Amino acid sequence: MVSTLNSLIETLKDGQEGFRQASEAVKDSTLKSLFNEYSLQRAKFAGELQNEVIRSLGKSEPEDTSSAAGALHRAWINLKSALTAGDDHAILAECERGEDSAVSEYKKAMEDENLSSPLRDIISRQYTDVKAAHDRVKSLRDQRKNS
Repeated sequence: MVSTLNSLIETLKDGQEGFRQASEAVKDSTLKSLFNEYSLQRAKFAGELQNEVIRSLGKSEPEDTSSAAGALHRAWINLKSALTAGDDHAILAECERGEDSAVSEYKKAMEDENLSSPLRDIISRQYTDVKAAHDRVKSLRDQRKNS
């Protein structure tokens, strides 16, 4: 169960940093604001899970870093945004790819039969918001592609 939570925490840290970098790379002020909001949301979610690792599971050291794959993903976002000079559509597409990963991690976590009911409730609530963010980013990406 700890590994499931730590995996989600890493994923959330990846998203937090990815959205922060995306907010700095896009030109559109609405996207900047949205990406900042999602970055803060991911930080809050990671904090909730870290608290659960400490409180419920008695572990003193919850995960507090992003994953190696996340670091590579962010490097790719950096490179892509530099090459495309902050092309908002390309950045949205890359954010959607990161969100695909987050949705997948949450689905996997919810399949963990060892999760307590309170933890499952927290993860399920967070999943709803992560999925909504994914769908919003995908919709914005599609709108930018067609305009």
